[in-house]
Amino acid sequence: MIPEIEKASQAEIKQFQEQQLRKLVAYVYANSPYYKRLFAKHNLSPESIQTLEDLQPIPVTTKDDLQKYNDDFLCVPKQEVVDYVTTSGTLGEPVVVGLTDADLNRLAYNEAISFACSGVTKDDIIQLMTTMDRRFMAGMAYFLGARKLGAGIIRVGSGVPELQWDSILKFHPTYLITVPSFLLKLITYAEAHNIDVNKTCVKAAICIGEPIRNQDFSLNALSEKIKSKWNIELFSTYASTEMSTAFNECEAHIGGHHHPELIITEVLDEENKPVFEGEVGELTITTLGVEGMPLLRFKTGDMLKVHSEPCSCGRNTLRLGPVVGRKKQMIKYKGTTLYPPAMLNVLQNFEAVETFVIEISTNELGTDEIVIKIASENPSEQLIQDIKNHFRAKLRVTPKLAFEKVEVIEKLRRSKTDRKPQVIIDKREKF
Repeated sequence: MIPEIEKASQAEIKQFQEQQLRKLVAYVYANSPYYKRLFAKHNLSPESIQTLEDLQPIPVTTKDDLQKYNDDFLCVPKQEVVDYVTTSGTLGEPVVVGLTDADLNRLAYNEAISFACSGVTKDDIIQLMTTMDRRFMAGMAYFLGARKLGAGIIRVGSGVPELQWDSILKFHPTYLITVPSFLLKLITYAEAHNIDVNKTCVKAAICIGEPIRNQDFSLNALSEKIKSKWNIELFSTYASTEMSTAFNECEAHIGGHHHPELIITEVLDEENKPVFEGEVGELTITTLGVEGMPLLRFKTGDMLKVHSEPCSCGRNTLRLGPVVGRKKQMIKYKGTTLYPPAMLNVLQNFEAVETFVIEISTNELGTDEIVIKIASENPSEQLIQDIKNHFRAKLRVTPKLAFEKVEVIEKLRRSKTDRKPQVIIDKREKF
């Protein structure tokens, strides 16, 4: 199930996207109070936007804009909104996104072709290990996508290893959708209850919310731990509520494939200019086919690389590399630029670390400070020293480390909406 446009040449994809862009610009100019004001303020006209290069003069839209002028982005009367979702609010106030019936159909199509990219067919059964409530878009998208594709789905929700295993053994799912670190909890439960993980029908997991690959696409420490015990294929996926679009890995595992009929991507530097290929920049997206709340040049806050070399799966689309980090979570520490995912990868090398949280603050000198709070059954000076040595070897700097009880850290990790754990607690007033 590869859409024809994804097999087209780069020139054909560009021409197609420019046709869709012209429709989008006319639509937001006519229906979005925010973009109508933006165009007037900068003396822009819809007719001036004909090519992808013509996007450059349009000021970018930021998360701050969405938070401040949320209602002004809506392009339809509120009675046409059939579903409301919100962003997680990890880096600020949650943004409300209103979806029309057409938007739900688009969301289903997006997830169906994304699942297909990761090898899911109508013969598969998917076990959904994430919530569908709490105004969460992703859980609903997975459900709608499975229905669109014709695959079976088991809506178990998050947590509760006993219930997850009961469902696996009863319904024989072939794919799991889960936060990858939860797979380790499933393995621990299975070992304690004489369940052979490698004798189930599960053949793959679509991993959400946490990185599973290094920048060269090799498995990171978390994935290596999982694979050492459970011989299943791991697929990475990247998405956000604002863009209503996913980028899933195919079987080649060299980045998340772009769906050109659903989204335009740019990777920009600090001056909002395109970076050279192979350089890290901020992913900036323009949604196509969204009716309720389309976005034009929206900066996602995620820093990554784009890859364009041919893929063995037959798709000619761009691919997104693993997220290096969130722009607002960039840390300047002892002269080194750090992003939290790199620190997570270091900590995942240690079996003795049960759970942890990374606190970032500003010290009295006005520079960034990092304290990593760790829970371990056997806390020791040797463990602290081993972790410090690993940080020094991998990242060239060593943050402060402190032991805490599991319950203290779990309380810190609990988010306001309880949709996802907060591994990073950023106490800095200015980013």
